[in-house]
Amino acid sequence: FERIVYEKDYPRATVRLNRPDVLNAFDFRMLRELARAFEDASWDDEIRVVVVTGTGRAFCVGADLRAWGEDLLGNSKEYWKWFGAFKDMHDRLREIGKPTVARVNGIAVGGGNELQMACDLAVMVDDAFIRHVGLEHGSVPAGGATQWLPIMIGDRRAREMILLCDEVPAAQAAEWGLINWAVPAAELDAKVDELVEKLVRKLPETTRYAKQQLNWWRDVSWHETVGHARDWLALSMLGEEAQGAVRRFLDRA
Repeated sequence: FERIVYEKDYPRATVRLNRPDVLNAFDFRMLRELARAFEDASWDDEIRVVVVTGTGRAFCVGADLRAWGEDLLGNSKEYWKWFGAFKDMHDRLREIGKPTVARVNGIAVGGGNELQMACDLAVMVDDAFIRHVGLEHGSVPAGGATQWLPIMIGDRRAREMILLCDEVPAAQAAEWGLINWAVPAAELDAKVDELVEKLVRKLPETTRYAKQQLNWWRDVSWHETVGHARDWLALSMLGEEAQGAVRRFLDRA
């Protein structure tokens, strides 16, 4: 692995996004590596809980727009492949068959929020925030946010997050139910360890089936929309709006 760190400390596995220089933004290689790690964790019966986290001051800020600017703008075929890798990563995480905990060590933006939402439980440092910025950057957050935010935090709050692109502080995210706990950074690992200890004591087969049932509404909304989103977003990369928004972002960066 080059973009992530995958560690096994039975009965726990940790998958850590490891591109701190770009705030753990997704590029194509990272998405493929995440999918491989989640597949391995799913098949390893000695792993009972999977923790997902990031290196440095961010959890994940979603897509690497610089890579988009170099490889995807004006190229709908390549974007279609990129989104396919994103979808595959999400499917493998959501269908992993064992409890997952998002250790949100910093800001979670765009696809970073969608990643933590795909986990069963989430603990976040209390000095960070969650945000969606797709409507400012020529994209639509249809890799989980449009599907799951209305289910998790309600329709009005979902529209507030997506349409206004405002920051949601960790404490507010916990109040809304977007994460489970907001804790001081010094207490983050202790809280995650506490959750792992509780989860590994649960019976694995009944836990797996409980997850399957709990995922039903998410799966329905995901599978009904994500294929269309993939095709539409791929075509949108040919348009002036998306290309101009990404280039303006890169000019400011």
